[in-house]
Amino acid sequence: MPVAIITGASKGLGRALAEALAARGWDLVLDARGAEALKEAAEAVAGSGTRVAALPGDVTDAGHRAELVAAARRLGGLDLLVSNASALGAEPLVRLGRLPLAGLRRALEVNVVAALGLVQEALPLLRESAAGAVIAVSSDAGAEAYETWGGYGASKAALDQLAAVLGVEEPGLRVWAVDPGDMATGLYAAAVPDDDDPRPEPRSVVPAFLRLLDERPASGRYGAPALVEGR
Repeated sequence: MPVAIITGASKGLGRALAEALAARGWDLVLDARGAEALKEAAEAVAGSGTRVAALPGDVTDAGHRAELVAAARRLGGLDLLVSNASALGAEPLVRLGRLPLAGLRRALEVNVVAALGLVQEALPLLRESAAGAVIAVSSDAGAEAYETWGGYGASKAALDQLAAVLGVEEPGLRVWAVDPGDMATGLYAAAVPDDDDPRPEPRSVVPAFLRLLDERPASGRYGAPALVEGR
């Protein structure tokens, strides 16, 4: 069975992706900082019969990243790495003039440095796969200038660039940066707690990610809403 590592998999988009891949027969290595929420998510996913290794920890910890890849190796290899774990830099978001530099460093460490570190750890296994792929979960804040989203957006812009260069340097892999669009997630609620406007559930954009895996288009940046609509 194919094997995937998904970070930030205890809730939101990460959990929705885990459920969808499990339904397709994938074996999974799941990461999140919250042990209880991750355990609950893993038990729900394992109900479909898939093998699941749930490893709570912080992706900024090199030892934890090594454990994730080692768990994939024990499951037989690695076919897909999904960097979904994210940090905002401030909760709720604030304008750049008030953004704590420590918060910006945290966002960069989680969203960029740790994502690259996990790729570096996983590359030997990904290169051995007949269909190795990396998905970097991006954001439109990385391409547009939204008030208060500067620190988070800067980290996602950096992640996009890393994904673009990785796609050039690793032509045997598929490397996709994916902007999922607006979603009702805990991350968004923490970012803008006063915004009560309805937003799509994360599971609504999962078909976009599955389409990438099915059709394997060229490495690059994609918007999930357009993929779901068939564009």
